[in-house]
Amino acid sequence: MGDPLRRGQLPAVIVSEIFGPTVQGEGPSIGRRCSFVRLGRCNLTCTWCDTPYTWDWKGRNGVAYDPKRELAEMPIREVTANIESTGVDHVVITGGEPLLQMAELEELCSALLDCGLTCEIETNGTRAPTQRLSSVVQQFNVSPKLANSGTKRDDRLKPDVLAAFCEKGAAFKFVARDMACLDEIEEIQREVGIPNQQMWVMPEGRSAGELQSALNNVTESVIGRGWNLTTRLHVLLWGDERGR
Repeated sequence: MGDPLRRGQLPAVIVSEIFGPTVQGEGPSIGRRCSFVRLGRCNLTCTWCDTPYTWDWKGRNGVAYDPKRELAEMPIREVTANIESTGVDHVVITGGEPLLQMAELEELCSALLDCGLTCEIETNGTRAPTQRLSSVVQQFNVSPKLANSGTKRDDRLKPDVLAAFCEKGAAFKFVARDMACLDEIEEIQREVGIPNQQMWVMPEGRSAGELQSALNNVTESVIGRGWNLTTRLHVLLWGDERGR
């Protein structure tokens, strides 16, 4: 699929899906009423990715999705109108990896702010935000990937980028299944210098049973290390249902 963002057109973003109203299921805003804008494409290929339909055109995770069916070029004014119609005051922009569309993301978040809406962005932490983007976003949720993602370390971990997010007060959200994950998370925390209050650990799982199993493995150690713990509220409520 060629890149639909061509010069000379009105500002647009590559969108996977827009849905809401719903609630934020993870991290420091868990339970907050919001709507989601899920952008397409990603620069990583995590084996446990729960949204492979945003990027997996070759079937690395078992299914080869069709970008012509999964992604759409949408003018920013159409995105904002869609979100306004849901009656929310808060928007979560996720992916895929949203910061691959940095210039368009700046325009989108600025337009949402002009509409009186606040934004948080979920990112894998491999692209540093521009100053303009930082000025129109209320919260960055950075989710660095661990070895369990199956992605090469140099591709998934950019300490200088993570440090830049840390200085902006970002929340760091790590997916963990066991103690080995927690030890790896602690190494990243030390390397980057992330304060405990910005650390969040989330259990890996796409069902209530899987989440509970991972929580049983990590909860006491997460508390003992001084970190925050988050579940995946949307999975507990709706399972692995898309668009919730």
